[in-house]
Amino acid sequence: MTPEQIVSVRNYLCKRLGTEAISLKPRKVQDSVEVYLNDEILGILYIDDEDPNDISYDLNISILQQDLDS
Repeated sequence: MTPEQIVSVRNYLCKRLGTEAISLKPRKVQDSVEVYLNDEILGILYIDDEDPNDISYDLNISILQQDLDS
């Protein structure tokens, strides 16, 4: 993902989720970033840019059972 795409997606997520506490951190692979809420990882965001005219983003969030139990 380009720096411009990262900023654009971050701004969108902050607006939709109603918080400025979202941050996106690049990974070693170019097709995804880590999504953080405050300082805790929330998930991984992937870009699908096979068709440059139809770019989309996929946010995967994992929730552990132990987090639900506490």
